[in-house]
Amino acid sequence: MGDELASEADTLLHSEKEFHDAAKRNDTARMEELIKRGVDIKAKNNTDRTALHWAAGAGNVDAVRLLLDHDVPVDDEDSVGRRISLACSANVFCAGGVLRTGCWVLSGWHKAPRYSGSCGLPAKKFGMNALLLSAWFGHLRVLHILVNAGAKINCVNKNGRSLLHCAAQRGHIRVMEFIMEDLEDVHVDKTDKMDKTAFHLAAEYGQLEVVEFLIHQGCSHNAKDEEKNTALHLAAKNGHLSVLQKIVGIGVDLDEKNLEGLTALHLAAEGGHRDCVKLLLEVGADVNAQTQKKMNCLHYAALHGYVEIARTLLDAGAHIDAVNHQNASATHVAVLQNFPAMVKLFIDAECDLDIPDNRQQTSLHIAAEHGRQDIAEMILIAGVNLKLTDKQGKTSLDVAARGNHINVADMIIKADRFYKWEKDNLNSDSDSWVAKHLTFKQDHRVETQHIRSVMWRLATKYLKPGEWKKLAHFWKFTDAHIRAIEQQWTGTKSYREHGHRMLLIWLHGVITAGENPVKGLYEGLVGIGRRDLAESIRKKANADSASPRKCTAM
Repeated sequence: MGDELASEADTLLHSEKEFHDAAKRNDTARMEELIKRGVDIKAKNNTDRTALHWAAGAGNVDAVRLLLDHDVPVDDEDSVGRRISLACSANVFCAGGVLRTGCWVLSGWHKAPRYSGSCGLPAKKFGMNALLLSAWFGHLRVLHILVNAGAKINCVNKNGRSLLHCAAQRGHIRVMEFIMEDLEDVHVDKTDKMDKTAFHLAAEYGQLEVVEFLIHQGCSHNAKDEEKNTALHLAAKNGHLSVLQKIVGIGVDLDEKNLEGLTALHLAAEGGHRDCVKLLLEVGADVNAQTQKKMNCLHYAALHGYVEIARTLLDAGAHIDAVNHQNASATHVAVLQNFPAMVKLFIDAECDLDIPDNRQQTSLHIAAEHGRQDIAEMILIAGVNLKLTDKQGKTSLDVAARGNHINVADMIIKADRFYKWEKDNLNSDSDSWVAKHLTFKQDHRVETQHIRSVMWRLATKYLKPGEWKKLAHFWKFTDAHIRAIEQQWTGTKSYREHGHRMLLIWLHGVITAGENPVKGLYEGLVGIGRRDLAESIRKKANADSASPRKCTAM
């Protein structure tokens, strides 16, 4: 049986594949045996890797020497193909190795490096040769051997990264020492295709020893990559505290901005790196610096829900009500992202909840639009202006009702009625017992279960269509309240649900005020001409020992 392809996904013959595998495991005896049998020692797999690539990457000194003794090309670069469809846009089938209407496929892998036909993209090259691989994996002895064999020391990969870049990114300090001390024409600040120096990469990947080495070598501390990031930016972005401390210590500009106007502090906050945030603040970074989109660090903390970082920023003097290019404060952002703990932090810090964004929406508008009940309650308890309207002239109640967020709409109505009652009775005393026990959510307490069941029966069995509205007007519900309740439509019997909601909202106010709900219900039913219902409810309430309050006053 002849020497066939190792697999459909490979371009190597079985013997060539075995030769590559032997190089990977430094099995020089097997390699020599295969060489005697005539194996192609220069054979490349479908990513253009030769046996020398595998041997160098694995640090296999003996295998590398054997291959060099047989004159393998020392500077060959690898690449990676992109698997593509076997059918091109012209619906012509492309069999392995057969050219069809502008597409060349070999074992299912695109092999045309510059071809732009309909079957896919050109091969994406890694561009790593054996020398770069030895630097990447930190194999100093292999690096020596390849350099002595005449490998080009100024080689770069597809990203323009040199030996120094590769070693710096991976933290191979001994390799870096050799490169800087023993090789000629090595520039410490040489940049790759993204304008990154070795110092950038060492900072980005947290290689402290390399950072210290490059500083000692006199590298540029403030060099900027194509996105205008300095090493300080990259260390902060990736949360490398020890590297950040080292760079800060050499006296760089703490408030240098990148292409988007972000400082290192912005990036540390966005990445959730609290220790880095604290360090930068301690050494004097501007806590209120703004990006091109007027985002401050607090906006980024709010965007990701980093409560402790937000607390740290506030303690350092961050402006809590600063607005970005969309006129949104950090509170707007926290509400939109649904971070209740963050919203509570901002409320405790006395943020302005009535700031309108560029849609004229307050934080409550946003909570109402998205049905955020927990956040809506915090905002309502803190106290806001419920009359504010957005660009469409909608209040937060209108927004909640339109979005069919029934619970939020009911909470807003409860709050609106409570604010009026508080103004009339408590003079907005925030330390009152009411404020301490205040809630606008649905009542599920055992002690109110009986009266709530009375409300349910009244709304679903006894009140006629339209009567719930008469009761609502009697109890001074506004037209806006009634419209919001009516927004929910479930059919011709919707009035029952509307009435039930209205009754529960009214009950909330009565209980909050410490009044007798049975007495209030009696008066309301009498007020709309339903004395029969009023007397019936009074009798049942007085006869039921479980009733929270008997109507003895009537």
